[in-house]
Amino acid sequence: MLSFYDALLIELMLFSVVGFLIGGLDDFLIDLVWSARTIWRVALVGSRRSTQTMDALETRETLRLTAILIPMWDEAAVAGMMLRHTSATLRDSALRIIVGCYPNDPETLTAVRQAMEDDDRILLALNTRPGPTTKADCLNQAWRVLCDHEKETGTPFHTVILHDAEDMIHPAEPRLFNHFMTHYDFVQIPVLPLQDQQSHWIAGHYCDEFAEAHAKVLVVRAALGAGIPAAGVGCAFSRPLLQTFSDTYGGTPFRPECLTEDYELGLQSKAIGSKGALVRIAEQSGGPVISVRSHFPATIETAVRQKARWMAGIALSGWDNLGWGGTLIEVWMRMRDRRAMFAALILCAAYLTLIMVSIRVLAGLAMPIQPLVLPPWLSVLLFVSQALLLWRLFVRACFVKVAYGWTEAARSIPRTIICNVIAIMAARRAIMIYWRQLRSGTVVWDKTHHHFPKAESPR
Repeated sequence: MLSFYDALLIELMLFSVVGFLIGGLDDFLIDLVWSARTIWRVALVGSRRSTQTMDALETRETLRLTAILIPMWDEAAVAGMMLRHTSATLRDSALRIIVGCYPNDPETLTAVRQAMEDDDRILLALNTRPGPTTKADCLNQAWRVLCDHEKETGTPFHTVILHDAEDMIHPAEPRLFNHFMTHYDFVQIPVLPLQDQQSHWIAGHYCDEFAEAHAKVLVVRAALGAGIPAAGVGCAFSRPLLQTFSDTYGGTPFRPECLTEDYELGLQSKAIGSKGALVRIAEQSGGPVISVRSHFPATIETAVRQKARWMAGIALSGWDNLGWGGTLIEVWMRMRDRRAMFAALILCAAYLTLIMVSIRVLAGLAMPIQPLVLPPWLSVLLFVSQALLLWRLFVRACFVKVAYGWTEAARSIPRTIICNVIAIMAARRAIMIYWRQLRSGTVVWDKTHHHFPKAESPR
């Protein structure tokens, strides 16, 4: 007869193994779809792939009036550098950089106004309320300034791009959006976090996640015809599409109560029949894809805060606001988006199982105890889940290698532990954020502090 300890250990092991098995098979199916699509493209359109660069496309047409919306709260540390870098990198006169700020954030306001003195394309969108409200509310103020600019000049904007205060914008980005916005209503380009030499293990795990997500997962979503979630940076919307959302939401396109307004806007674009695309294209043959580069949180505390906001907005509030889509493919993708909370619970069970097994092994060294005998079926499940885990680590390392090289690919394997710990901590915080939102009916901008690379140039 099993002791209580061993019975509890087997139950925890079963729960975590089944959870890993479900998640592993889900990811493996994504891998199969990506592989099939890649083989098909190489076999049927491989001869045309070399032409898919910005230089080869018809992208030399005059840039139509384009707005870049940048919401800022407590960004004095990066606002000036980011705006100066953007002004120097993007020189086209058809650009307008609309920066959302708050009246009770004087240091950020000063940095923005100094940048405005050097570049008359920068426009200030000063919120009527003190901050922080939400990122969506700040973007809505920028939207109002955009509309006022159209009334004053009599010229409508063609494209609206979203960026954050820490982003390094690729010089070819406006030209890319200018071209593809003739075919689509919403376009997302890849996000590739910059490597932080002071935080290989915490900031570095973002490199792992985005390298795989924006080179595989979003590619599969687009190939299957599912909605593409906007990343909030490096994403562009047609002016008519945002007007449609503005009419729907009473005069502004972004729902101010949303924690992840970008994610929801991308999926809602698909829901109303708009055409969206993930565009992975190099500027020149053999070069890296045009992407957004920025530093991500480099400490446990800031990473947990950011991940918690994403979880609360996507896995919890997103469920309330968006439902489940309709088609089987859309339901599948939204299940993947919302599995983060359940995954954190499974990880807790798995790490607790590992601790209990370690305690049992150490106890066996000190005293005679009966060996733990697992049921044959559980042993089989354990073997399959372990095989899927090894496959998952291998696949992620492959994508990290393509984006960052062999060193980061090797680091991505042990970094999985850091990623898991952050996910567990963020899930707890996400539940607290969501609970406060349900009780009060309001949300605030739970942002993290950023830094801007001083000596790097966009790739």
